[in-house]
Amino acid sequence: MNLVELDHALRKLRLSGMAAVLETRLRHAHTEKLTPIDLVSALVSDELLRRQDRLLERRHKQAGFRDPDRSLDGFDFDFNKKMNRTLIHELATGRFVAQREDALLLGPPGTGKSHLAQAIGRAVIHQGYRVRYREAHTLIEEIADATLDGTRKAYLADLAAVPLLIIDDLGMRKLPHTAAEDLLEVIMRRYERASTVLTSNRPVDDWGKLLSDTAAVTALLDRLLHHAHVLKCGPRSWRTKVHTDLRTEDPTK
Repeated sequence: MNLVELDHALRKLRLSGMAAVLETRLRHAHTEKLTPIDLVSALVSDELLRRQDRLLERRHKQAGFRDPDRSLDGFDFDFNKKMNRTLIHELATGRFVAQREDALLLGPPGTGKSHLAQAIGRAVIHQGYRVRYREAHTLIEEIADATLDGTRKAYLADLAAVPLLIIDDLGMRKLPHTAAEDLLEVIMRRYERASTVLTSNRPVDDWGKLLSDTAAVTALLDRLLHHAHVLKCGPRSWRTKVHTDLRTEDPTK
């Protein structure tokens, strides 16, 4: 079997990670006089790395992050020094997902809630978990669409099975009158079975009024807060800072 035939055979066996580096590895083995087992070990490592990279890429795509480049490395913790940095890094380890706990990120607009939620989501993917990200209004719209086309039960079952669900920006947009009951059903299905991260610019005391259903919100919060980590973000807004900086740089603005 020559090199071309071997490449074809490896790809037919779905070993594209090996195939991609085969020629390079063979040259390296010849130059360094590697033993057969060292060569095979290197090729197997290449295949495993390729598969891991593809899995991570697929899971990032499936998560549906609004801002897929958000990371903890890109977050300026010094801007709001009183934020609980220890809790943020603890959430990024993914242990709360293993323990089926939840997290609430609360604070004024522009204080980094969405950034942190997505960064934690990305970190959790690297810990081996599947993640789903949805803005609150999008989630409610998808539930409504599933209800209309008769797939609500299947959609909610799929949602309940995701190890980490991130519901972002609750309170940013006006939601339909069914929102409280829909969110309650989602949380009830996930309660003590999977983890949920929810961000909001409104304190939890306002959620009953926000969603126009105090009873449903009370039941929702009873479950959500039972095993929850609560992170208070802010108080300073990044967007206000950027706007102020621009005005400082250009006095005509």
